Amino acid sequence: MISDSFRIAVVQANPRLGDIAGNVALARTCYRQAAEQNADLVLFSELFISGYPPEDLVLKPAFMKACKAALHELAAETAAEGPAMLIGVPWEQDHQRYNAVAYVDGGKVEALRFKVDLPNYGVFDEKRVFHTGPLPGPINFRGVRIGVPICEDAWGDEVCECLAETGAELLLVPNGSPYNRGKAEKRLQIMVQRVVETNLPLIYCNQLGGQDEVVFDGASFALNADRVLAMQMPQLDAAIGYVECTRTGDGTWKLDSADMKHLPERDEADWKACVMGLRDYVEKNGFKGVVLGLSGGIDSAICAAMAVDALGAERVHCVMLPYRYTSEESLADAKACAEALRVRYDIVPIAEPVEGFHSALAPMFEGSAPGITEENLQSRTRGTILMAISNKFGAMVVTTGNKSEMSVGYATLYGDMNGGYNPIKDLYKTEVYRLSAWRNTQRPSGCLGPEGEVIPRNIITKAPTAELRENQTDQDSLPEYDVLDDILTCLVEEEMSVDAIAARGHDVETIHRIENLLYIAEYKRRQAAPGVKVTQKNFGRDRRYPITNRFRDRTT
Repeated sequence: MISDSFRIAVVQANPRLGDIAGNVALARTCYRQAAEQNADLVLFSELFISGYPPEDLVLKPAFMKACKAALHELAAETAAEGPAMLIGVPWEQDHQRYNAVAYVDGGKVEALRFKVDLPNYGVFDEKRVFHTGPLPGPINFRGVRIGVPICEDAWGDEVCECLAETGAELLLVPNGSPYNRGKAEKRLQIMVQRVVETNLPLIYCNQLGGQDEVVFDGASFALNADRVLAMQMPQLDAAIGYVECTRTGDGTWKLDSADMKHLPERDEADWKACVMGLRDYVEKNGFKGVVLGLSGGIDSAICAAMAVDALGAERVHCVMLPYRYTSEESLADAKACAEALRVRYDIVPIAEPVEGFHSALAPMFEGSAPGITEENLQSRTRGTILMAISNKFGAMVVTTGNKSEMSVGYATLYGDMNGGYNPIKDLYKTEVYRLSAWRNTQRPSGCLGPEGEVIPRNIITKAPTAELRENQTDQDSLPEYDVLDDILTCLVEEEMSVDAIAARGHDVETIHRIENLLYIAEYKRRQAAPGVKVTQKNFGRDRRYPITNRFRDRTT
């Protein structure tokens, strides 16, 4: 039994969704490390055994059976005198499926608690696959009553108030909360509210790692009942934090920890999230490395830099695919970027296959003027060559379109949209420029690329162009990117009306045009590769607009 003090280990680790045996092995390693550090209780994140979010995997009886067996296997770790464990697991009981946390001690599962508030917004749709659990009471951990609200249960007040009213002495919150800008600060604010309402100390344990388009950023923390931060674990890095819990004279608990990390600023956090998302997508899906077209432009350059930071230069292959419109400047810039990043760099001219397409289509196209069709043939030829390299050597193609382009359809299906993953899919063009300049002066922790200038300055300062015709620039068909990106942020993230956007000083006809481009490009986005979520609302699970859609905001 606990007397007046005990130690909690907070595991901020990176499980692999569906790798039940691997997750058990990871949990066992962390558990034993915590035991060596004299922990009394080891806290894991939400659905750690299965990985999170499991989505429709939990509809498979074999999957649920494997998770339950894995929990009982892991429970054997606690048979000897050592720490207890709180770990997330999908659980089936009475023909209903729950998002559960298991309390394991003495070699067996002593208690289960089921998630009450199932999120059904943004990237979450848990109501499709899980049943709502009953309002929980506290778990008896060796004489201490611990409340375990699961992730969303702590974002509202009902579950935590119920736990406080039924005798909980502190709150331990296992989470699967994904990254977006400002999320760490928002989590802290919400948890401060729970502490104020319940007058209980709270430990927030968050998952780490990339899972398709979302990245879980960790940043776990602990709060005392007086709202003072007692522990801050790193953001976007694996760690085990330790919290000392001491009973005070009035019977309440005080938390102390030596773990107090500084959270990165916005640009560093965005960069590390993009790198982690790409790394985990490649690693968890078993690719040998990546290949991408290096055009001499800013988007491919930043993707190459992120790929090297994620995987190391030896696993990144850059290919220049020049045609008649490719400038000497672009050739020089692409080579300089490849040399700065120390990657393999090849040049594969595309004139012959492009002209072959032209020749094959000439009888059908006779009498028509050259235009976008011929431009797209260049892009699609490049995409085909990159996919061939991928098929031959086993490297995944990185696609390089930014959010501005993805918004307005300024990308070619089966061309530059080819690929398995896009690290900058949720970064607007202006953000791509800012982050590129930032990376030239910083190398974040965990990044494998070189220090110093990795994206040549000329790539950042020159006018952007797709180089699909003579003297082409992006602004031939799009507004300046600072204008475009502000309008898109208003339309996509904020869902603002045309009137409200115009009140910010934008031209109404320009807003109408961008809104129309946004809607008619939906069919392209449905076929696009996944990419890291960075903003509050990404294209994908966050934003689900119909492809067939005649609505336009014309209230002005």
